[in-house]
Amino acid sequence: MNWTEILAFTRGPLFQVALVIFVAGMLYRLVRVLMLGWQKDKVPAKGSKAVGVVKSFLKGLLIFPFIPWVKRTFTKNPVIYLAGGLFHLSLFVVLILGAAHMLVWKSLLGFGWWTLPLPIVDWMAAVGIVAMVALFINRLFNPVLKLLTGPAEWLNLAFVFLPMVSGYMLTHHLFFRYEVMFSIHMLTVDFLLIWIPLSRISHFMFYFFSRAIHGQEFGKRAVNP
Repeated sequence: MNWTEILAFTRGPLFQVALVIFVAGMLYRLVRVLMLGWQKDKVPAKGSKAVGVVKSFLKGLLIFPFIPWVKRTFTKNPVIYLAGGLFHLSLFVVLILGAAHMLVWKSLLGFGWWTLPLPIVDWMAAVGIVAMVALFINRLFNPVLKLLTGPAEWLNLAFVFLPMVSGYMLTHHLFFRYEVMFSIHMLTVDFLLIWIPLSRISHFMFYFFSRAIHGQEFGKRAVNP
């Protein structure tokens, strides 16, 4: 096989298989969570659950990731707070607001949306790569994180880092021919899609559930989430 054939395979059959595994795996995890059920209230609510949910989501949007004085997390570990926030923001910009990825979404969903100019997306991708390097170094030397880090955590970092780096290299035509770099990028993306349902990276699906649950619990008790 030449690189053109490899590219066709990674963009076609392998990507389709990886996408099926990703969707099926995430649906399975979602069903497992929903089957846990919802605990019934045993005492009357002191406040509004709906207001608590709204406050929870608004607070999550406002303090994440650039108002460090709102959370004590910044004073305890500013690297995790800022680098983690910048990484998640860059990932959102690149995957959702980048034109190249929007076209992929459009091919899957049947509709597209407005995207940011390439220089902004490109700059955010670079920020995300630097943020991931900072998180890697912090995990390597932080005594607490070292104890909590095993092979799965390192694989999580690698499987997310490689698509970002290879995508950046592809955009700037660095080191390899276009079809070679495109093939490498697609391989890393395919492996990531397969890996996500098997790993803690799948937590992104449950962010909105946890925000809603915590918000309604705090709202029920009439305290700030």
